[in-house]
Amino acid sequence: MAAAEVDGRYYEVVKTGGLAARLAHHARRRMHALFLDLCAPGPGTSILDVGVSDVLRDEANMLERSHAWPETITAVGLGEAHAFQAAFPAVRYRRIAPGAKLPFADGAFDIAVSNAVLEHVGGEAAQRSFLAELFRVGRRVFVTVPNRLFPVEHHTAIPLAHWSDRLFPPVCRALGKPDWGRAENLILMSRRRLDALCPPGRARRIGTAGLPLGPFSSNLFLYAGPPE
Repeated sequence: MAAAEVDGRYYEVVKTGGLAARLAHHARRRMHALFLDLCAPGPGTSILDVGVSDVLRDEANMLERSHAWPETITAVGLGEAHAFQAAFPAVRYRRIAPGAKLPFADGAFDIAVSNAVLEHVGGEAAQRSFLAELFRVGRRVFVTVPNRLFPVEHHTAIPLAHWSDRLFPPVCRALGKPDWGRAENLILMSRRRLDALCPPGRARRIGTAGLPLGPFSSNLFLYAGPPE
């Protein structure tokens, strides 16, 4: 699925004004607060946001909505992002091709950020490449993803079935949501998988984020400090 299609289908489950939307907004505000705590960006901090959404809702694009210095943000995505650019005119936007290298030099940004994108880029090789590019262009890296152990799967609102690789695809098909059961569209993250996908040689921290339920919290985060 293309980025806009992923966004649109996700928000079919997260209805505007509903409980899921309020919970998603709360989770993303908590993740943004964690980003501020770990990365402490200032007025001179350059930020790359990889995989922004062209669906304009309160719980989407939290960095652009909340950052005090939007002119320091460069955002990239797969679409033309007309709505995004109209909503955030101070943010520089670049369109990229799926799976392509990011069009920036090594260490071009103080911080490379990505929220809820890694799980959608494809198989293991694609996920490794995605993270490697963030580590290449960002002197620090902050990534969030849905936590596989959260009891309700984020994109489908299906409970528990996503804990099993065998069970989840047929349940998705049975409920009329077959695309979410395909690895090219969604590979859910555990702490172990997230750590294993990271390029070697860079100190990092991985933990839970979002709605706080201990190991079953809604999200995971990855933070990597500057290269030594």
